[in-house]
Amino acid sequence: MGTIIAVAGKGGTGKTTIAALVIRYLKETGKVPILAVDADPDANLPEALGIIAPTTISTVGDTCQEFMDSKEHLPPGMPKEAYFELKLHQALVETTDLDLLVMGRPEGAGCYCYINNVLRKYLDVLPDSYPFVVIDNEAGLEHLSRRTTRKADYLVIVSDYSLNGLRAAARIRQLAADLHLEIAHLGLVVNKVPGTISDAFAAEIEKTGVPLYGCVPYDELLREQDTTGTSVLGLPGHAASLVAVRNIADEVLGICRR
Repeated sequence: MGTIIAVAGKGGTGKTTIAALVIRYLKETGKVPILAVDADPDANLPEALGIIAPTTISTVGDTCQEFMDSKEHLPPGMPKEAYFELKLHQALVETTDLDLLVMGRPEGAGCYCYINNVLRKYLDVLPDSYPFVVIDNEAGLEHLSRRTTRKADYLVIVSDYSLNGLRAAARIRQLAADLHLEIAHLGLVVNKVPGTISDAFAAEIEKTGVPLYGCVPYDELLREQDTTGTSVLGLPGHAASLVAVRNIADEVLGICRR
């Protein structure tokens, strides 16, 4: 069973960037192949990784809708569960050392109980083929509990340097507890830190009840990458954000020891 690292947080905190930086470090340390799951309907992870999925490749949301529209006209002799799993596998974007699954839009009208059950089964088994799985969740953890996976070795909650970000982190921690998700380890990463964390902000971190995994400084190189649309995989190795994520990955997630 591979190690599952799920990343969550309020919109705008940089959770997709943190997920992409973790993936970059996994590639650097040879922890491949990696499965990246973009569970955010906004779907920014492909661009962050420099993978622009062709328009001919469906997201999981598209696949589910197509199945609902055509389930009465399946190939003769093929069970509908086998057909659906085949279509799901076709939604997997495969590259060297890194595969990507984009969840896409939520379901449309109608009952999706059957396909959600098959989807859970498929996504529970799929990580077994990868030493590491990194999931970029949408805020609220709906995908973590319902569509992507119901468990993770690490849930990394990302906040920016704001009280709203920390309050959202506390809500995500509480939601994970309320949903009884199988989370082995849970911690906070504060992103875009402008210098040293103040004592007052450190006190607010304590109030969240989420252990602090570490801080990632504001990085001008990362801002330039974002404005030019360049993949984070192209960041220079000395970039402050990348150095910080490397340290967190080694010291907290223990990637180098796996």
